[in-house]
Amino acid sequence: MELDKVGAKLLFQLFTDREERRAIAIATNAPFSEWPKTFTDQRLCRAVIDRMTFNGTIIETGSESYRAQSTQARLQEQQLAASENDGLIGALNRP
Repeated sequence: MELDKVGAKLLFQLFTDREERRAIAIATNAPFSEWPKTFTDQRLCRAVIDRMTFNGTIIETGSESYRAQSTQARLQEQQLAASENDGLIGALNRP
C-alpha cells in the first residue's frame, strides 16, 4: 500500500500535534527499512520515522505474524479432523 504525499503530510502533522502531549501507539508488520516503499515522498518518510522514534519506545514482537500463526494452526487442526473423519467413514463403509 502506498501513502501519497497528502497522506504522509497528514500523518506527520498528527505526530507533530500529539508530540509531548499524548501517547500514541502504532503497530506495523513492516520494519522501518521497508517504509520507503510505502511513502512516496522519501523526505517525509524520514521525517515521520524521526518524529515517531524520538523519545519513543520500539517493541519488536518477532517476525512471525500472530494471525498467520493462528491461521496455520487452525488449518492444521481442520486437516487433521478431516483425515480422521475420512478414516471413520472408510471404516464404516467396510463390509
